[in-house]
Amino acid sequence: MSETPPTIFTPPSAKLRRPRFQLVWLIPVVAALIAGYLGYRTIMERGPLLTLTFNSGDGLTAGQTQLNYKAVALGTVESIDLAPDNSHVVVKVRMTNVGSRFLTSHARFWVVRPRFNVPDVSGIETILSGMYITVDPGQRGGSYQDSFTGLEEPPGVRSDQPGSTYTLTADRVGSFNSGSPVFYRDVQVGEVLGYDMGDGLGPVKISIFVKAPFDKLVRLDSRFWNTSGVSLGFNGGVLQFQVQSLQALVAGGIAFSVPEIARGQSPSPDNSTFPLYPSQQSAEAASYSRQLALVAYFTSDVSGLTPGAPVQALGIQVGVVSAVTLQLDKVHGITRVRVDMNVQPQRFDPSSTQYPVKELKEILQLLVNNGLRAQLGTASYITGQKLITLDTVPNAPPANVTADGKALVIPSASGGLDQTLASVNEIAGKLNKIPFQQIGDNLNKLLVTANGTLGGPQLKQTFTQLNETLKTANDTLKMLNDDFGTDSDFQRGVQGLLQQTTATAQSAKALSDYVTKHPQSLLLGRSGGQ
Repeated sequence: MSETPPTIFTPPSAKLRRPRFQLVWLIPVVAALIAGYLGYRTIMERGPLLTLTFNSGDGLTAGQTQLNYKAVALGTVESIDLAPDNSHVVVKVRMTNVGSRFLTSHARFWVVRPRFNVPDVSGIETILSGMYITVDPGQRGGSYQDSFTGLEEPPGVRSDQPGSTYTLTADRVGSFNSGSPVFYRDVQVGEVLGYDMGDGLGPVKISIFVKAPFDKLVRLDSRFWNTSGVSLGFNGGVLQFQVQSLQALVAGGIAFSVPEIARGQSPSPDNSTFPLYPSQQSAEAASYSRQLALVAYFTSDVSGLTPGAPVQALGIQVGVVSAVTLQLDKVHGITRVRVDMNVQPQRFDPSSTQYPVKELKEILQLLVNNGLRAQLGTASYITGQKLITLDTVPNAPPANVTADGKALVIPSASGGLDQTLASVNEIAGKLNKIPFQQIGDNLNKLLVTANGTLGGPQLKQTFTQLNETLKTANDTLKMLNDDFGTDSDFQRGVQGLLQQTTATAQSAKALSDYVTKHPQSLLLGRSGGQ
C-alpha cells in the first residue's frame, strides 16, 4: 500500500492596495499656500517705518491706531515710547506701500481728536470711532523723509484746498488768533493762520488764508480791518449796537472790502502784504486817494479823543484823527494838546484831487474867515468817546491858516457839551465867590435885632404913651365940642385927625404882633396863608 504524500497548505498571497486620496489633506496644503501668499503679500506691501513725535500720546494705541487719509488706511501704529529726555513721545507707524508716497518734506501729520475751540469745532466723529493720525501731503515734489514732528493743531490751510495766502501788518493783534474767521460782506471766506511779532519792535505780521474764488476779490487797493469786539455809539441820535458775528465777538475776526477804486484792478498775487486797520471807518477813510493833513490845538480836556476817532462836518464824516499828543508851549508857558487829522476832501468835493495844496489852503482860509473852527464833540455819551467837528462859529475872531510841515493848522474853539460845562463851571465859580455864610450870619443878627426891638419894652412904652395921648386928645375934643359945638369945621377936622391916628396906632400894633411871631417875614415877606 502506497502512502499518500501529505498535503501542504499554502496560504493565499496578500494583495497590496494603494491608499485612497483624501480631500481633507488639501486643507493644510491650501492653508499653507494661503499663509505663504499672505506672508508674501505682507512682505511685498510692507512699507517703510515712519517716526512721528508729539507732545503727548493721548488717544493713541499701539497695534490699533491707524494713519488715514480721506478714510483710506495708510499705516498702523506699531509702538509708542517716550523720548530719552522725556520731553515728548515717539510714535512708530508702519506704512503701506501706498502710504510711502506721502513721505515727503512737504507732508504734515497731526492727531485727529475732538476739538471744541471757539474758532473751530472738529474731530467730533472720533468720539465713537476713536482717534487716528492723518496727513496733509502738501505740494507735489519734495525730498523723501520718514521722520516728522507732528502738529498739535490741525493746519488752517490744506494742500487740496484752493485759495491764496496774504500778510497783514498791524501795531497790535487784537483778540483774534489762529482759526479766527475772515469775512467779506458778512460771509466767512477764510481764516487767520497765525501771526509773527518778529523782534517785538516792529509791526505784527498776520498771515491769513482766503479761499477760492473769493481770493480773486483781494485787489491792490482792498482794505482789511479788525472786526473784533462790539461797536457801540450814537448815529443820528440813535444808539447803534454792531457786531460782525457771534464768532467774531468771541474769537475775533478780520473783514475786507473792495473799494470803488479797486473794482477794475487785477487780483493781488499770493503772499501780498496789506495794512490792517483798527476799524471799518479807518479802512474806508484810507480808500480815498487824497489825504489832507490838518492840525488843531486845544487847551481844554480832550479825554476820550483817541487816534481813529472820526472828524465830522455838519454831522458827516470827512476824516479821522491820526494822533493826539500833549505839548508844552515854552514861549507862553502853557500846555496844549495837538490833534492831527487826516481829512479826505473827496468826501465833499470829488474834484479836489485836482487842487494843488496852495489852492486847498486858500479855500480853507476862506472857510476860516467865515467862522470855520475845529471843536471837540461827543461821539457816545455811554462810552465817553470824543470826536472832532468842523463847524461854523458865529462871530468868531479872525484867524489865519498856517503851515506846519506838510500839515495845515486851523484854529479851534470850545463847543458842544464842553462849552456848556465850561459855562456851568464859570457860573459855579462865581457862585462860590458869594459869601453866603457871611450874609446868613448878618441876616440872623438882623432878625434877632428886629425881634428884640419889636418885642422890647421901648415899643410897648411907646404904644402906652400913644394911648394916653389919644385919651388926652379925646378929652380935649370934648372940651372943644362944648366950646365950638358939634357941627363946626374945627370939630370935624379934629375928629378926622383922631380917627387917622387911632387907625395908625392899630396898624402899628398889628404889625408889631405879626413881626414878633414871624420875624422871617422881614426878608421873605408875608405868605398868603399867614
